[in-house]
Amino acid sequence: MTDGRPPAILGDWWRPGAIYQIYPRSFQDSGGDGIGDLEGIRRRLDYLVGLGVDAIWISPFYPSPMHDFGYDVSNYCDVDPIFGSLRDFDLLLADAHRSGLKIVLDFVPNHTSIEHEWFAASRQRRDDKSDWYIWRDGAPSGGPPNNWRSHFGGPAWSFDSARGQYYYHAFLPQQPDLNWRNPKVKAAMFDVLRFWLRRGVDGFRVDVISQLMKDEALRDNPANPGWTPLRPQIEELLQLYSGDQDDIHPLIAEMRGVLAEFGDPLLIGEIYLPMERLVAYYGAALSGAHLPFNFQLLETPWQAESLGAMIASYEALLPEGAWPNWVLSNHDRPRVATRVGDAQARVATMLLLTLRGTPTLYYGDELGIGHVDISPPRIRDPWALREPSLAVGRDPVRTPMQWDDSANAGFSTHEPWLPLTPDWPERNVERFEAEPASLLHLTRRLLHYRRDHRTLSLGSWRLLASSNELLAYERRSGQETTIVVLNLGGASQLWRLDPAGSSFCVAISTYCDRAGERVDQVLRLRPDEGVVLAVLG
Repeated sequence: MTDGRPPAILGDWWRPGAIYQIYPRSFQDSGGDGIGDLEGIRRRLDYLVGLGVDAIWISPFYPSPMHDFGYDVSNYCDVDPIFGSLRDFDLLLADAHRSGLKIVLDFVPNHTSIEHEWFAASRQRRDDKSDWYIWRDGAPSGGPPNNWRSHFGGPAWSFDSARGQYYYHAFLPQQPDLNWRNPKVKAAMFDVLRFWLRRGVDGFRVDVISQLMKDEALRDNPANPGWTPLRPQIEELLQLYSGDQDDIHPLIAEMRGVLAEFGDPLLIGEIYLPMERLVAYYGAALSGAHLPFNFQLLETPWQAESLGAMIASYEALLPEGAWPNWVLSNHDRPRVATRVGDAQARVATMLLLTLRGTPTLYYGDELGIGHVDISPPRIRDPWALREPSLAVGRDPVRTPMQWDDSANAGFSTHEPWLPLTPDWPERNVERFEAEPASLLHLTRRLLHYRRDHRTLSLGSWRLLASSNELLAYERRSGQETTIVVLNLGGASQLWRLDPAGSSFCVAISTYCDRAGERVDQVLRLRPDEGVVLAVLG
């Protein structure tokens, strides 16, 4: 693979950069109410700078009744008092920029809160907002207009007695979907982007971007023959007509046009689709999302052969000039340490930070924060409450950041809104700072090495091996070569290096104890060890 787009565009900060996702309720509380806030993030900027990330993506902090904890927005151009104020945001943005950090905001354009003034007007057919949402009469035989399901279980339609029609909501009934086929909706939402761009933000992650356009005829979705009651209700039907429509791509191109008014800031799209459909969101002539989020590391079995094949397939499917990206954890899916275990979480971190493309690191993954059991009285996630028999709860991945071994892990002076991990007195930033072999130090070394070496930040990628629990690949830029070898198993492995006559030096080991070690032709890998090798000649 080549380095990507023409040299003039290689200066885009997000190409060599690394993004750090912050769930603001859970990063740092400055107000003593047990809920994180914007001022808390500002107070931790030095930590993020030292870690070596280039940008922070902040999950929603807009005014909201919090039925879905901020993803039900009642005002797109303000800050919920829980998180602070617009002044707090401006201070955070200014300090982040002074520190060399970019700020990426979460944009939630698919739906609003039921408490948004637009919906209040629409349900009364007032202020020309009658069709700002998706309203329909019931089916001739009675009931909802079609068979679409909510992502949180149950029908995706609710009857509104004030209007005498059903409205569509892909998620909770309190989250009615906007009608993006209405030009006035589009204009209003584009003005929201401009509001934040004028304040100086560096980009947006667009929530469920592939669902903005639905089938115009609202046809029934077909049944999923593989569904069982052990799976979420949303999977009962194949989502053929409720999203991923062809006319989404011109809309995203228009969205990019708005961003171009401000110098083309970053546009990330949240898209849970197979790779061959995902890559279409780069758009014709790369007019779509800069980074259609690639969640394949969340889905692929943690085996060398499976991972190698997936990475190679993704690289091959990318349109000419498109830039890859990788995600290991996020606010919706189980954390990487939960999925692969403590030992392999170190290997996974090395994989994330040495693949070609922009990595997104989820807060707390640099500590290996794992699963947290949430007792029934403390469950907050509406999806978990609506489908209690299924393991769909997202609370365990949204627990507070663990800063030290003081009360409440240094997150707050008040009991946190969600519980901490049981091992927080040992698994926290302060403790890990004092341990040179900790995952925190490993993550920092990898981020700084990636920044300092073009092979990892912008270089090409070539698969060398993916079998017998070994995954190996080459990163190259000009005359410089870096080789990454990962042992995904619990037994020692040998890896024979090529070409003959070359010598290698260990730059980083996941064990944090081999830096500078010379390697000739055979690399000995311990169980669960990954190694970054510099090729000396």
